[in-house]
Amino acid sequence: MGILNKLFGKKNKQLGGINTYSPNETQASILAVLPEQIYESASLELQDVIAPSALKIESKNINLGDKIARTFFIISYPRFLTDNWFSPIINLDKVFDISIFVHPIDTSIILRQFQKKVAEVQSQINAREGKGMVRDPMLDTAYQDLEGLRDNLIQAQEKMFDVGIYITIYADNDLELFKVENEIKSMLESKLIYIKPALFQQEAGFKSVIPINSDLLNIHQKLNSEPLSSVFPFISFDLTSDKGILYGINRHNSSLVIFDRFSLENYNSVIFAKSGSGKSYATKLEILRSLMFDIDVIVIDPEKEYEFLAEAVGGRYFNISLSSDHHMNPFDLPIPREDETAEDVLRSNTINLVGLFRLMLGGLTPEEDSMVDRAVSETYAIKDITPESDFSNIEPPLLSDFEMVLMGMDGSDSIVQRLAKYTRGSWATFLNRPSNVDINKKFIVFSVRDMEDELKPVAMYIIMHYIWNAIRKNLKKRLLVIDEAWWMMKSEDTASFLYSMAKRGRKYYLGLATITQDAADFMKSPYGVPIITNSSIQLLLKQSPSTIDILQKTFNLTDEEKYLLLESGVGEGIFFAGLKHVAIKIISSYTEDQIITSDPSQILSNRKAKEEQEAAEAAAPQNPVMGETTGQVAGK
Repeated sequence: MGILNKLFGKKNKQLGGINTYSPNETQASILAVLPEQIYESASLELQDVIAPSALKIESKNINLGDKIARTFFIISYPRFLTDNWFSPIINLDKVFDISIFVHPIDTSIILRQFQKKVAEVQSQINAREGKGMVRDPMLDTAYQDLEGLRDNLIQAQEKMFDVGIYITIYADNDLELFKVENEIKSMLESKLIYIKPALFQQEAGFKSVIPINSDLLNIHQKLNSEPLSSVFPFISFDLTSDKGILYGINRHNSSLVIFDRFSLENYNSVIFAKSGSGKSYATKLEILRSLMFDIDVIVIDPEKEYEFLAEAVGGRYFNISLSSDHHMNPFDLPIPREDETAEDVLRSNTINLVGLFRLMLGGLTPEEDSMVDRAVSETYAIKDITPESDFSNIEPPLLSDFEMVLMGMDGSDSIVQRLAKYTRGSWATFLNRPSNVDINKKFIVFSVRDMEDELKPVAMYIIMHYIWNAIRKNLKKRLLVIDEAWWMMKSEDTASFLYSMAKRGRKYYLGLATITQDAADFMKSPYGVPIITNSSIQLLLKQSPSTIDILQKTFNLTDEEKYLLLESGVGEGIFFAGLKHVAIKIISSYTEDQIITSDPSQILSNRKAKEEQEAAEAAAPQNPVMGETTGQVAGK
């Protein structure tokens, strides 16, 4: 009937203030109303959505549905206010709101008031002197403060303000409210700052605190510029920027940790965590959110953890193994950029290939190193690839061509013998083939889980080399994720290549994300600490006691931060960005969690649900005419 009253202003008769309608008139009126009008008349406004279920105003409290709220105001300050005195209150792990009102006072008005006040204080001092009384230090101090402040006001070095600070705390019951009130009072009173509840003014106090910019309490204390600056509220640990992706929740004050890695001096990051602490989960969450910002992401995945994510976002997943159909030729050459020459590209590729062969062949003597370097240059030469060549119209050599060149060199028998397993042996299918991998997608994953452990460092080196050549072709915002990077740190050549990418990536708009659970092995490498120092973002999640001392020394952690990492839960830790760091908790939405979860029980549950759905669709009867299930036809 309320909707009808709103829609039809016409009354049949009124009984006790209630509008009534005859049946015929009501039916005719309803038929005359469009459905859109009925829908619009029943729509909720914003205040209907956010309003509590009930409201009760008392002398010291306001009951807002299931919550109790109490508003306080500051009534007294000490003679001096220290910097950051408000910080313990702002960072308090309680539910409360703070409103600060600053009303400027005209200097001419305050100077007239000061003149009168100075005269009163001077009169009291003179009166005591006339009576032969001992000087009162409080009067002398007040006189000096007034004179000093008046001089600063006259010289425009200070201004005066009427300042009102109101605090509203919330609790589920009276006992909890009492505890929070006492905690805040004790913290403020230790600094000689006193607060009082807004007796019989709780409604005005609550309205003064909510963000509608109305100072209804109008309870002020006069402060000049210097002490007022100490009230500045944004003094808590904060890592929120105006752009970027959400990394998690600030555990100090529940603010959002939003950051853009591409706004820092370099775009690299490192993540250290023990197994099961959520490092891959946090990384996949960053990848998912980065893709929304048009950032290309490439992942080297040693444990096949990113396959479902690649499938969900329409990316490409390459399973690199000895039996794989995907091949990458290490002799491929990228097309030089505008700021590069063919000679630069050829020289750089030769150096990287020598490092690869040093890794593949188990080390090289200085003589063998020189021989391999010369053989690489000659291998390119037999394909007519020189510093003057056009790299867009070349056919790169294969590993077997390199072997043939080596056979023609004196003293190369040992190298050729060790190289044979990669060209003619069981490992030939992996390396001695032309490249057939296309990474022209927003999200690319290279999995090396099925690669033999002995070959994993070689495979990761070749993949990174291939990615590096692809990245240099065109300038675009990209993120390269190296999961379980300790595999790369086991060899000096792979660690050196990883470090060179960390240093040179910024030139090509590349961010390198290095993830590892074995911090000790990572730090043992001579390139471990340099990679960390060349990473503007660092994320430390839950740590084991065996590695925490190394991390404490490397990251200059306090003892409190050390124990925080030891006691953190899954997805909790410390987030470093530049010179700032905060305690963080990684959070995700339900949809994100379903896509990126690494929990085996949850993965099995998702697979079972998917199989049941596919079985149900397969069992549904087919429409003999349309070739579709009856459910699909009915849906259409």
